[in-house]
Amino acid sequence: MERRLFYGISPFFIVGVVGNVVGTLVGGGGLISLPTMLLMGLPVHSAIGANKVSNTVSSLTSFLVIFKQKEVSGKEALAVIAFCLGGGVLGGLIASFLSGEVLTVIAIVLLSFAFVTSFMGSGNFDGTEPLHVNKKIGTALLGIGMYDGMFGPGSSTLAMYLYASQKIAYIRAVGLARIGVFSSCFGASITYISTGKIIWPLTIALMIGAIVGAQLGLRLARKLKSKHIKPLLRVVTVLLIVQIMVDFLK
Repeated sequence: MERRLFYGISPFFIVGVVGNVVGTLVGGGGLISLPTMLLMGLPVHSAIGANKVSNTVSSLTSFLVIFKQKEVSGKEALAVIAFCLGGGVLGGLIASFLSGEVLTVIAIVLLSFAFVTSFMGSGNFDGTEPLHVNKKIGTALLGIGMYDGMFGPGSSTLAMYLYASQKIAYIRAVGLARIGVFSSCFGASITYISTGKIIWPLTIALMIGAIVGAQLGLRLARKLKSKHIKPLLRVVTVLLIVQIMVDFLK
């Protein structure tokens, strides 16, 4: 019985590790975790709920490591939390009035726009600027939070493009993106838990793997050169667009 339980939950641990290594580095971890859990037979709402709960915890732990080393300030973190949390709530409300087809089209358009504009901007994660929250950045963060509340996959990737355009150093961009993930996933996690959609043994296995993966991702992030980040982001963006389109056409 114990061996059967181990073999049943261990794949979720592995999915959590791999998905969060990718998600921490360039976003798009849901590209790995969600389809894999669905292939393993998890109900769709349970899979999304498990992903939200594990992302809430793992993103907070990875942000705290960066915050502890004073690579992101409390003021920057609070600004991201305010806009992404507010956007996530608004996105969830808007999503209730839109069809799945409309949400999918919005996702494809936004990711395609981010992909194209990545070739136009000069930002390459090699700057030293702090996060200046003006009307433009505040609106963009609110929009990313709304996108995560409405749809989800690719929100961290969009945030990374935003921080690159503001000439923010890569490791700081990772920290800001992770606290944004925490903000937008926190409310959703409470909703899925309160509605009884969470299969706890599998979710806990995924969450532990996600924490391990996030910490591995942070270590790898410190070793990556800034010139390699944009190409990685573009690859993940294309894969996200392809996956969403395939799901849309099924």
